[in-house]
Amino acid sequence: MFKPLALGIAISAAAMAFATPTLADYPERNIQGTIQWGAGGATDNVARSLTPHVEEILDTTVVLTNRPGGTGVIGMNYVMQQRPDGYHLLYGAENPQLYQLMGLADFSYDDMHTVNIIGQGLVVIAAPADSPYGSFKDVLEAAKENPGTLRMGGTGAGGLPSTVHAMVNAVDELDVRTVTFGGDGPGITALLGGHIDFMPLSLAAAKEQILGGKLKGLAVLTQNELESLPGVPPITQALPDIESFLPWGPFWGVFVREDTPDDIKATLEDAYQQAVANEEFQSFLDNFGAEALNLSGEEAQRYLDNWQAVTAWSMYDAGAVETSPEELGISRP
Repeated sequence: MFKPLALGIAISAAAMAFATPTLADYPERNIQGTIQWGAGGATDNVARSLTPHVEEILDTTVVLTNRPGGTGVIGMNYVMQQRPDGYHLLYGAENPQLYQLMGLADFSYDDMHTVNIIGQGLVVIAAPADSPYGSFKDVLEAAKENPGTLRMGGTGAGGLPSTVHAMVNAVDELDVRTVTFGGDGPGITALLGGHIDFMPLSLAAAKEQILGGKLKGLAVLTQNELESLPGVPPITQALPDIESFLPWGPFWGVFVREDTPDDIKATLEDAYQQAVANEEFQSFLDNFGAEALNLSGEEAQRYLDNWQAVTAWSMYDAGAVETSPEELGISRP
């Protein structure tokens, strides 16, 4: 008389084992990695350089797909719609921490699980190699002489260029037209073709083009000149008052659905920590003009919260957004 009950329990247990991946069998197949920005940009380069080391550790293939658009909203939303089984990862940049402030989406990285904050980059304002502007000070003067005529490359509201633009406008005035692209890569292509006049970019994406003489560095978003980019002045030479916003820069991370099983989260965290620590990848970051962070758990959350607070309040104080960060529960740093 107990056989049907026992059989039912056995079937239920088998069904649960089939439905929920466990540490013993993960990963059983290829993992899908969504890059929220376009090919050739900083996020794309970091993702494609790191992933081979992850594949070796996990003994699987991570299939990378670029899904740019909407300041990264499209790529992040895609991953958030997939099954929470650890087979869909998001390679993202800093932008989601501003989505709610900018009214772009009602979610942020708080709605996902942070596998790893890989590293952070520096920012350079670049122009075509044959640009008549020799420094960012020249750009500011030209924009004041001819308001609304210079073409600045952008990546959408809340992207790196728009944030830098807000910082500049907080201490001076930069009246330009913004031409929007799907990431650093397409923006650099436009610069090389002379289709825009300048663009704030991740140093990681633009460094080699500048060192190779294909682009011109007008300023780096730092207080001092960088050894890795000699001859490019710090932005404080043109805008001393912007120092209050520094240091500031983009970052890159890997994220997964929040309700992914804990054992799979742990497996991914361990794999990515090992991969980021790999000497070959560390060398890549160094040559790329970036700094390794390799953060997970509480350290990653503290980093995300601090970056969000500094940036959101800087934009609000600059008048770039109307919503107070306080309304979103973001405390002043």
